[in-house]
Amino acid sequence: MRQISRKVAGLTLAGAVAVSSIGFTAANHGVTEAEAKTKKKEPTNVIMMVMDGASDDAVTLSRWYKGSNLAMDGILSGGVKTYSAESAITDSAPAATALATGHKSNDKFVGVLPSIVNSPGLSQVKSEDAQRPVANVLEGAKQQGKATGLISTSEIQHATPAGFSAHVTHRSNYEDIAEQQVYQNIDVVLGGGKESLSPGSTKNARKDGENLTDVLKEKNYDIVENRDDLLNSKSKKIWGSFAPSALAYDMDRATTKPSEPTLAEMTDKAIKTLNKDKDGFFLFVEGSKVDWAAHANDSIGMISDILAFDDAVKKAVEFAKKDGNTMVIAVTDHGNSGITIGNANTSSTYPSVPVSAYIAPLKKAKMTVEGALSQLKSDKSNLKEVAALYGLDDLTSEELATLTASKNIAADMVKMLANRANIGFTTTGHTGEDVFLYSYGPSKPTGLVENTDLAKSMAKFMNFNLNKVTDSMYLNADQAFKKKGYSTRIDQTDKNNLVFVATKRDQTIEIPVNKNIVIQKTKKGQTKQEVKTINIYNGKDFYVSNEVLKIVK
Repeated sequence: MRQISRKVAGLTLAGAVAVSSIGFTAANHGVTEAEAKTKKKEPTNVIMMVMDGASDDAVTLSRWYKGSNLAMDGILSGGVKTYSAESAITDSAPAATALATGHKSNDKFVGVLPSIVNSPGLSQVKSEDAQRPVANVLEGAKQQGKATGLISTSEIQHATPAGFSAHVTHRSNYEDIAEQQVYQNIDVVLGGGKESLSPGSTKNARKDGENLTDVLKEKNYDIVENRDDLLNSKSKKIWGSFAPSALAYDMDRATTKPSEPTLAEMTDKAIKTLNKDKDGFFLFVEGSKVDWAAHANDSIGMISDILAFDDAVKKAVEFAKKDGNTMVIAVTDHGNSGITIGNANTSSTYPSVPVSAYIAPLKKAKMTVEGALSQLKSDKSNLKEVAALYGLDDLTSEELATLTASKNIAADMVKMLANRANIGFTTTGHTGEDVFLYSYGPSKPTGLVENTDLAKSMAKFMNFNLNKVTDSMYLNADQAFKKKGYSTRIDQTDKNNLVFVATKRDQTIEIPVNKNIVIQKTKKGQTKQEVKTINIYNGKDFYVSNEVLKIVK
């Protein structure tokens, strides 16, 4: 199960080039290790932050747009290799799996080992271990008694937060992901994805008939649905569902969703809540929609949510500086869009093109393309006004004709603004470059590292080994129970609610999928017990923990 990881000590030439590419000198603003308390104390905390799909040029562009240093600049410490087990360009699901579990995986796989390994330098996975669930750092922290948190500006069931909280063989399986997240008993969960908690007719509504909102109430969560209720909550257990699917872009929020909290507000609230735990905490934070904007080639959306993410990083680092024993890691999981500062317009003029030629057109935008088009009337009578919201003022007759006849107004608008701002794009998909690593605090990772190294660094700092946690949490249920003398089967009467069943004489053990529940039935009656781990089915095998096995005879 162990995979080869190639780590380069120190900051390599690639890392040095990355540092030198910063538009504003960060030397006088960097956070030195001396600023962190050197004397270790318990408890240890980790704040892991991902700005999904943020290419390096997008970060540079955001800095120019802001006009001053980013909070991330002060903790720039290296670079990260992002490839997956099968491709030079990773999907978010295997990228999250690598960052969370220390194992590279395959396209669409979340929290499980790969079936295909063909990237150079990686060892093969045994056939019997393919798609086996592997423990993530949030689960490892829970086993240490730490409080845990999960934040996302997309649906909380989306690929990246799922990688830190669930185990499925396809990232679109929101139903199982949501159920696993609820039964993981994570202390603070904040983001979108409300529709996946309850039955309904919408795309991601539950089909298994279970109302997870009722389960959350039974588990004594303070369920909040707006910014004010979140900030006023006094509970140690908070579940914030602020939108049916994803939250608004930061730039659009004031107009389209003013009741939603910002990423910085969610991060700050989570830190303050989790920090009450005497054993420390692990917190995952994702700025999700940078990736969505990159897929759409929306320069404004990317800038909007990179800067919102940077505000959240500032909150995390401020806490870490005061605490002295908190590791903060901020990174993107992969590049996206091939964005470049400079395009065909600047091929021969780039040495003399001022910063203003790139930034001034972008500054005219008041909303992202998603936000602007949300204001478009059905008859398109306000098309000029909507275009102006996106910074496309003074449309030429040709531009107006293009938008009027357009079958994809969003695509045409982003092309027009990119052209005005001299921004280039090579794809609407992901890209395979190394990305910046930002880190702060004791034992922080530095240099050019594998994405899998970050999970291992976090686990080591929190004093556990991820492979050992996996071996404790995810054992093949069929093999383990047969070893105890049980006969086994999977009850598929309800295909949406599978149950592993083990029988020995007059005793029957029932283990429902995705839950932390074990039901024992004998002639004397039935008992139902909760454990600290969840039960996983990967499509071929059920997996349970040692804790489950210890409570059955």
